[in-house]
Amino acid sequence: MEIARDFYLQKLIDHRHNGLVKIITGVRRCGKSYLLFTLFYKHLLKEGVSEDHIVRVSLEDYGNKKLLNPDELYAFVKAQIKDGEPYYILLDEIQLVPNFESVVNGFLHIPNADIYVTGSNSKFLSSDIITEFRGRGDEIRVFPLCFAEFYSALEPETLFGRAWLQYANYGGMPLCLSMKSEADKAKYLRDLFATTYLADIINRNNLRGNAEIGELTDILASSIGSLTNPVKLSNTFNSQKSLKLSANTISAYLDYLQDSFLIEKAVRYDIKGKKYINTPSKYYFVDMGLRNARLSFRQREYNHILENVIYNELKLRGYSVDVGVLETNSKVNGESVRKQLEVDFVANMGDRRYYIQCAYRMPDEEKRKQEFSSLLGIGDAFKKIVIVGDEILTGYNEQGILIASLSDFLLFPEKTLNW
Repeated sequence: MEIARDFYLQKLIDHRHNGLVKIITGVRRCGKSYLLFTLFYKHLLKEGVSEDHIVRVSLEDYGNKKLLNPDELYAFVKAQIKDGEPYYILLDEIQLVPNFESVVNGFLHIPNADIYVTGSNSKFLSSDIITEFRGRGDEIRVFPLCFAEFYSALEPETLFGRAWLQYANYGGMPLCLSMKSEADKAKYLRDLFATTYLADIINRNNLRGNAEIGELTDILASSIGSLTNPVKLSNTFNSQKSLKLSANTISAYLDYLQDSFLIEKAVRYDIKGKKYINTPSKYYFVDMGLRNARLSFRQREYNHILENVIYNELKLRGYSVDVGVLETNSKVNGESVRKQLEVDFVANMGDRRYYIQCAYRMPDEEKRKQEFSSLLGIGDAFKKIVIVGDEILTGYNEQGILIASLSDFLLFPEKTLNW
């Protein structure tokens, strides 16, 4: 089964021959190697690039073990370049090579070479990218399958609602999609989190074991979409768990989880004051299946899951995403009362901005009023959107707010945002 990942493929195409190392990053097992070695490779061939002008090296392949020596790898790649035509160097799992940054930067001196690498595990995480390539790297972040990619791989007659429940429960890790039984999916996701992701974090940061960071991960998983900070998490941890963790240790662990691409932090933005509020913040998981696996699939609040999925969709599309805060003043019994309202997301890209509320259900006028109130208090002209899990016709209400169905947003995100 081949899943088209056109969004990322187009990024690779657009960034060709820009003089930088294209570094494909993302949580392990999200499809980075497949994107580079299958989809991009096939695209180059289709464009007419000769096969002998595409140098592909999988450094996890036992047959290439001698190329784990940096001198051997450099000499091998250089030997493949035999004329002045463009060459494409594709290196998978480059972090397995000692001193890999010097080797890859050395390839930049080959004038007709265009370089692409993938990297993962404890030696090649988010915070490494800037330092390892010293301004010569062009990072292309890959997420697990978004809903549209996931949906495209299902049987054509699959209804949206059924597909949404599958995605909300088991997420978009590509290998998980190919598994038939729910038991197999659940086991795969639990094992992946414990034996790969947490093991990488423990090895990289010389932690004593997985109990503390595992327990913290479970607390985060059970409270997606909730405002928190290290002090609050420390208090929760110390009151609910048999282990104790200081706020400083929790802050470090949160950094480790973010560096591993497992979670992302959304900070609060004062819309009227036009300033950031550093604490508390919200944390979202990169994949719902991974999040649910940490909780043994016991905690499936679809309103919070919907919020997390929308956050991920905005991030993978390249938006910076904050949590909006709006202070309002009203009169109650003749006295001025200050109230703080929340806008789920403030999404920015260039000169574009969207204010977005997420509502799994809007069954009555009271719920609609609740979702609209914060948006109506914003004074600027940027688009205001409520994304609803109910099957509705996407369109504007009389107050100029776009009410969008979840299906429209997930299957046609840019069309929905620019409706």
